[in-house]
Amino acid sequence: MSGGHVPVQVTVTGAAGQIGYSLLFRIASGQMFGTDQPIVLRMLEIEPAMKSLEGVAMELDDCAFPMLAGMVLTSKAEEAFEGANWVLLVGAAPRKQGMERADLLSVNGGIFGPQGKAVAKTASSDVRILVVGNPCNTNCYIARMNAPEIPQERWFAMTRLDENRARTQLAQKAKVPVAAISNLAVWGNHSTTQYPDAHNARIAGLPVEEVITDHGWLKGKFVEIIQKRGAAVIEARGASSAASAANAVIDSVISIRTPTPWGDWHSLAVVSHGEYGVPEGLQFGFPVRSDAERWEVVPDLQHDDDGWKRIRVTTQELLQEQNLVKELVPSQPA
Repeated sequence: MSGGHVPVQVTVTGAAGQIGYSLLFRIASGQMFGTDQPIVLRMLEIEPAMKSLEGVAMELDDCAFPMLAGMVLTSKAEEAFEGANWVLLVGAAPRKQGMERADLLSVNGGIFGPQGKAVAKTASSDVRILVVGNPCNTNCYIARMNAPEIPQERWFAMTRLDENRARTQLAQKAKVPVAAISNLAVWGNHSTTQYPDAHNARIAGLPVEEVITDHGWLKGKFVEIIQKRGAAVIEARGASSAASAANAVIDSVISIRTPTPWGDWHSLAVVSHGEYGVPEGLQFGFPVRSDAERWEVVPDLQHDDDGWKRIRVTTQELLQEQNLVKELVPSQPA
């Protein structure tokens, strides 16, 4: 272990699942915390998947990653979260054929409520939590509300995959490298109501609407492609977007723990304090910037009527979800 660093304790739930399998090797290789930072992977799985998880751990061993300082394999949440500095809540119950969103929320509430309590009980005092398992905004809300001891600012849900998808679509439309796209936020819920915001985005520093003159595409097809991209990947691949989701997990954590490039922002679902008229307490996708110690929602961005309308629609959906899970959330003291 180089540099004498104390290892970062990283918990991954659903560790033997598709996203977990795409994610663990990238964390262990140093892509998330740097190639001089030792890490311990704390991997949580349900009992029937423990044998599969042992196989994943064998493979991690067989990579001989210099920074992988240890592994914990467990089916017990409190053990998985013991001393964790970062918790990546990846494991969730998938939506099954004919399942209503309310059923999905209720099944996941049974997972994320207890996990929130377990994180609060055993994780490190500096823990930060990224919820990946869908529906991630409301799963994050449930876990957060079950862990009132942990500051709300430590909880994130992942909208970065949507941002990455949107960056590529804009780059392809404008025929520029993807690195030319900046200032792209995805507002609201990680669902088909999300609002990928081309209006405030930039291409090589210029407003997108100046570079891409097909404004009908920006307001219509572009938004629709991003909203439905997950379904399109399932349709094509026969399985959900695991590798691109794992990639977005890496990007999300890096964007929280390192300073945002000057003048830019990234997309994360964070707790609302009433910014842009979003009700307090929702876990909402916003443009966020970080100085590595703290993050903030970028203030004072302007929206056109279409943008405000889309933000209202996704807000309403999150309020409905919040209402559907109210039994799973302890009532907060007034």
